[in-house]
Amino acid sequence: MPERVRIVIPGDDPPQLQGSPQLERLRQAGEVVMYVDRPATVEEQLRRADGATCLINSRSAIKWGGSVLRQLPQLRMLTTCGIGTDAIDLTAARELGIVVCNVPGKTAAIVAEHALALMFAVARRAWFQTDALKHGRWIGMDNVFLRGKTLGVIGTGNIGLEMARLGLAVGMKVVAWSFHPSPGREKELGIPFTSLDDLLKSADVVTLHVKLTEQSRRLIGARELALMKPGALLINTARGAVVDTDALVAALNSGHLGGAGIDVFEIEPLPADYPLLKCEHVVLTPHNADQTPEGIEFLNVGVVENVLAFLAGTPQNRVV
Repeated sequence: MPERVRIVIPGDDPPQLQGSPQLERLRQAGEVVMYVDRPATVEEQLRRADGATCLINSRSAIKWGGSVLRQLPQLRMLTTCGIGTDAIDLTAARELGIVVCNVPGKTAAIVAEHALALMFAVARRAWFQTDALKHGRWIGMDNVFLRGKTLGVIGTGNIGLEMARLGLAVGMKVVAWSFHPSPGREKELGIPFTSLDDLLKSADVVTLHVKLTEQSRRLIGARELALMKPGALLINTARGAVVDTDALVAALNSGHLGGAGIDVFEIEPLPADYPLLKCEHVVLTPHNADQTPEGIEFLNVGVVENVLAFLAGTPQNRVV
């Protein structure tokens, strides 16, 4: 390992590490180069990353496909500033010997709290009724009382665990589904695991907390939405592509679903003609479930510690 390594943050947009005191810790370990906007082209992306030993993908906004990684022969480590690694071709990274790390668990409580907020906002028709009042309409409409209702938690990692706890605290019945169920996890959660179909059929609110993989892509499509109870609510703070957006729009517009709270989208930032924007009973936030001052700094500490641990020869939170 060279004495003075090059550590590059190729596109800190939305702002993540800008102004963080954690940057000084990085500067003690190597040359730190930060770009505060996203590269407009692949050529610009490669120019920024050229010569980097370590890359920090601060908001996972930049994609690192195999064709890009193969043009960065000096790259030895890439870390996300969060849980998801779907922006990185992990197979190519493994082939090239590039260590990939993430920051799991540090903002689980913050993301779960955001999911809870979306659930309440959708259940109480907060956006729909606010919009109606702003346009001079006084609309009487039934809200959803959540206590005693069933919350279905899909994905039982750190965030799913926190969401289950919050559901229980509200007084909801909670059931869960996971790609990898285990008696130990079921005991830790203190709630029953069930099949995905049974969860969808029984839950009044379904909340998504799985990472995006080829296995989870479009996990919730037209078939799964049709299985959900009439009037049920869907909350997604995982990844946009976990849900088939066209199928979700159809389920909302038909009245089958009672509403949806969505923080993540298949296209980000949202184009003006994105179909969910035209749905009435939705509450939408711009992929910022972990964006509180505390959450941002938790992630900054984690990502810097990932780089420092790698440079010390003891990689942590290693995905590849």
